[in-house]
Amino acid sequence: MNSEIATPKNEFSLALVGAGPRGTSVVERLANLALKLPAQGTVLKVTVFDPFPPGSGHVWNPKQSEHFLMNTPSSFPTVAPERLGDEPGLSFRQFVALRGDGRKLTDEHAKLIGRIEPGSYPSRAIYGEYLEHVYERSAAILATHENFSIEHVAAEVVAVRPVGNAYQIDFRSNLEGAETRQLAADAVVLALGHQPAELNPWQKQLKEAASQAGATYLPPNVPADLDYSQFKEGQPALIRGLGLNFFDGMVELTAGRGGIFREASTEPGHRLQYIGSGREPALIVASRRGTPYWGKPVVEQFIPDEIELRYFDVPELIGRLAEARATNPASSLVFSRHIWPKLHRDILFAYYSTCARAHGAPEGLDEREFVDQLDAILSAEHHEGSQVWLSELRKFVGQFPQLQWLDVPKLARPFEELGFSSDEQYQQAVRDYLVGNARHSTGGLEDPLSCAIMTMNAGRMLVKELIASGVIDEQSRIEEIQAHFEPLVEGLSSGPPLERIEQLLALSRAGIVTFLGPDPEFGFDEVSEQFTASSPWVDAEVHTAKTMCEAMMPSNRVLQNNAALIKQLLGDHVARVHTWKNTEGESLPGSGFDVVGEPYRLVNSDGLAHRGLFVLGLQLSSAQWGTAIAAQAGDLRHPAARTLQDAANVVNEVARLAGLIANERLSAEQY
Repeated sequence: MNSEIATPKNEFSLALVGAGPRGTSVVERLANLALKLPAQGTVLKVTVFDPFPPGSGHVWNPKQSEHFLMNTPSSFPTVAPERLGDEPGLSFRQFVALRGDGRKLTDEHAKLIGRIEPGSYPSRAIYGEYLEHVYERSAAILATHENFSIEHVAAEVVAVRPVGNAYQIDFRSNLEGAETRQLAADAVVLALGHQPAELNPWQKQLKEAASQAGATYLPPNVPADLDYSQFKEGQPALIRGLGLNFFDGMVELTAGRGGIFREASTEPGHRLQYIGSGREPALIVASRRGTPYWGKPVVEQFIPDEIELRYFDVPELIGRLAEARATNPASSLVFSRHIWPKLHRDILFAYYSTCARAHGAPEGLDEREFVDQLDAILSAEHHEGSQVWLSELRKFVGQFPQLQWLDVPKLARPFEELGFSSDEQYQQAVRDYLVGNARHSTGGLEDPLSCAIMTMNAGRMLVKELIASGVIDEQSRIEEIQAHFEPLVEGLSSGPPLERIEQLLALSRAGIVTFLGPDPEFGFDEVSEQFTASSPWVDAEVHTAKTMCEAMMPSNRVLQNNAALIKQLLGDHVARVHTWKNTEGESLPGSGFDVVGEPYRLVNSDGLAHRGLFVLGLQLSSAQWGTAIAAQAGDLRHPAARTLQDAANVVNEVARLAGLIANERLSAEQY
């Protein structure tokens, strides 16, 4: 079915492609705007495209396994500002406090939501209920408002093409043989979320070898989409990746097959015992570091209010940058020179001041004297980028044998250049490491290492905002932040709830999980027709298995994505990949689309920004670092609320283009 590109003068049409969390934020902001607008002559017609139910979208299906948990506490995430009156949306913590806010929940979810505490890590299915509730409530407001209409089309958009001042949307349902249909739109918002991606060359080789030999290769995937029946009970399976996807699969393949985690002790690291069902596979697991992501501290907030940054002062940095730009407009911040020395100070101050608070000051000093001397060293004036303070702090700490030096970069590489003479020795080393994780994380705000890690995470949130503001040198962002700081902070701050670390320890002791070792090497033996895996740092037999799983999400790089829409946008020059130049002047592709401004407008191959084609979310990875699943509940102006600000900016601009509001920009908090 084809429709005319032109629309009636009193109608403005918006196509929203993707109805997961970010698309839901757009619908909620539209509904909130609708409640504040007087009756007008223009109708904003919204068409929402997503083959999955709107709100939860692909990843947050309320019917998925309850074993898949969020990795932020319930007090943190939201797709809408806090509800203060009759707003269509509300934060997730409000949804929990209101026991579903009137949404009809299953008996199981009604029971589970009553058990959620501020520091709990709910299932993704429960969060999916919240997302669908916000979407449905917001859509209902738009459907009954005389200036709006909304329709959800359960279809995949496969092309967006400019036609005059508007756009043609090509879409089709997932039904086999379904015809491609078209719709005209005056503006389009791309809120695509996770997209399928091409395998890298080594993954393709493993997949091809496995297919020829009848072995099973499971590529990167959304955990809820993985076919867990491919893991045969009692048989070994290799798993590459020890992040959040791994923990999802770990529990689904154990507790999900009838196993029981029984409370055995109150001692951190020894709290659980695993009683197997006999249906579990034998999991041989690996990551480059040889260890999983660090389990989160036991606190109620994602970043507790008690965590503060004393030395990493963003307004001061921006002020100095403004002064520098007065004489050199191209000036920008370099992470290793302007940011890390400040944030490093904060991390070490948090660690050693907590040592003094929790365990008492070293002999000869009271707590106040110790903290004052610590602050004096960290506050001393040095030239930019100077590491003199670090040497001075080492000398100071070295006076006290009871204080250990905190080597922050080494936290990401606990077994660096350590060799293990046997597999048994390595298994015990990882268990000891995980027990240490459990003890530190259980201490929460009373534990020095937990406070240091949470301080680093607080710094990460500000670094994200600086990147989004465009004030950080791009080469520094790629080669320093994303290549070095990101693995450090992600491995320590983006890990699972502590419960998962306790479960992993129980499975290791039960012999269900075997750790492979750092820098793992994978291959495929055509003679035995099995995958192989070993670590150069562990003197043990090569592990073999007929099944191998990549426990990670598909790559978030638009050049690697093989979704029909992304390939069409690039192939038809509607979009282009963001590029950056290194010090040699080479032009290198970034990970996301090239966009400009806020709201983020897509840029075509000629370098021209589209008037009405906007981008939200994961495909903004060249303009933003670390696209979170949700904004933080609370102050909409907080850097952690970036996804809400992005949605508000898009809605403001769409409403302006439609003639629903005056040309003046409305700030996010005004609606």
